[in-house]
Amino acid sequence: MDKLKIALAVVCVALGVGGYYYFSETAQVLRVLMVLGGLLAAAGVAWLSAPGKEFFAFAQEAWAEAGRVSWPTRKETMQTTGIVFAFVVVMALFLFAVDTTLAWIIKLLTGRTDG
Repeated sequence: MDKLKIALAVVCVALGVGGYYYFSETAQVLRVLMVLGGLLAAAGVAWLSAPGKEFFAFAQEAWAEAGRVSWPTRKETMQTTGIVFAFVVVMALFLFAVDTTLAWIIKLLTGRTDG
């Protein structure tokens, strides 16, 4: 029975999207509402299935877990951003130096000059 409910949910989404394109002469707002209606109907049908209820429970647990996360303060975020920026600048300078040195060595080995 759950497979039938999931299939019905997919059909609801397909009908919403199909209605969007079928009624191309209708106002854009109504066409978007058709898609949203299809998505809401699909969500309702899917929620009535066992996998849908499991997903809803998982989403609630994930939301609760996000609330328990210790988020960095503004000061910590600014310090970390500064460290990353400084590292990027140092790496850019290092890679520029390595590239320039290797290019100079290749020119010496091949006997080419800048003239």
